[in-house]
Amino acid sequence: MNVRYDKIDSNLFVTNRNRFNNLMKANSLALFHSNDEMPRNGDCFFPFRQNSDLFFLSGIDQEQSILLLFPDCPNPSYREVLFIRETCEHTKVWEGPKYSKKEAIEVSGVKTVFWLENFDSIFNMLTNWATNIYVNQNEHDRAISKVDSRNLRFTRQLKDQLPAHNFERATPLLTQLRAIKSSLEVDLIKQACRITEKGFRRILDFAKPGVWEYELEAEATHEFIKNRANGHAYTPIFASGSNACILHYTHNNKQCKEGELVLMDFGAEYANYASDLTRTIPINGRYSPRQKAVYQAVRRVMTEATQMLTVGNLLDDYHKEVCKLMESELIGLGILDNTKVARQSAQKPLYKKYYPHGTSHFLGLDVHDVGNRYNAFKPGMVFTCEPGIYIPEEGIGIRIENDILITEDGPVDLMNSIPIEIEEIEDLMNK
Repeated sequence: MNVRYDKIDSNLFVTNRNRFNNLMKANSLALFHSNDEMPRNGDCFFPFRQNSDLFFLSGIDQEQSILLLFPDCPNPSYREVLFIRETCEHTKVWEGPKYSKKEAIEVSGVKTVFWLENFDSIFNMLTNWATNIYVNQNEHDRAISKVDSRNLRFTRQLKDQLPAHNFERATPLLTQLRAIKSSLEVDLIKQACRITEKGFRRILDFAKPGVWEYELEAEATHEFIKNRANGHAYTPIFASGSNACILHYTHNNKQCKEGELVLMDFGAEYANYASDLTRTIPINGRYSPRQKAVYQAVRRVMTEATQMLTVGNLLDDYHKEVCKLMESELIGLGILDNTKVARQSAQKPLYKKYYPHGTSHFLGLDVHDVGNRYNAFKPGMVFTCEPGIYIPEEGIGIRIENDILITEDGPVDLMNSIPIEIEEIEDLMNK
């Protein structure tokens, strides 16, 4: 198998499928396709990353794979079926071996595995016995893509082929399930966080005036790959000086100068599970008094915000409370005027100039993981907590971020061993 990470207990995927099957209507068949191999230029492809829903249900981490679920199928052999790419001699020479049927069974816990070439005949037979067909799409709140996925293309084809069948959406069911992490999933996220910590500590040893942002990125990347991560869970941000006021700055191509801060937003992906860390450090190893004051303000907001990530709270209500804290800190820093704040428009609050983004998002198989923002927080959900203050006129941007697990006993910081306090960061940079 062409993966770096340790084998995952197949019980995770067996349980996930059972939970999904229990949510489907009676006499339903569901289909899940792997992601496309995305062409780059010429005969090259971008690195393959598995579709998160297919991985959640099967653990199969290979292109050209299909999972079929049909829990009410009259033939028990076809209640769970995997279709995978068969390795030919040409593929072995140029790409190496793919999953054998035995390996696919061991990884997924699915007992019936066919080569992909058998899909059409078996699927056509099974649709005769099914009333409903669940199809899977990308329905993320932030999803904007002009590229049709394999799932979408196949759904269009199915609707032409099977106009008399009833089509259902698999995504809302998976969103409900994926939002609550099992203990096995939490362990994988913790491992991603541990690798991220190694990357951050390596950067603290390396950072000094004159290095380039991409050199800092390279230090993190080295540690990620060395520790069997897939790589970065998202395009990393290494933003020095005023670049830190650009929220999605990813050029990482400027030299870090004496007296500047560097905002670093990065996280390892391990076994397809994401971590998401932000730290803002002084490139010379010492925060200036002003930098220290702004950092402490962000840290106070983060500490209080973390304590609000509790069972029963709502994301929008939580963010509104955090914004009140941030408004107070901005007044204390002399950035906002108390009198003007009292007269501000409710639709255009003044703090938004300096704190324009949300405080938290779901984290899991994707860095911006699926989840219903209008549902109350439940045990097993994992959120980021990432307040920040951005002052373009001063060339200061500071954000701090950790990953938080919600439990019945309160929030658990999955990154509590990663240096975060001013004194700790300065001591490590000057040891």
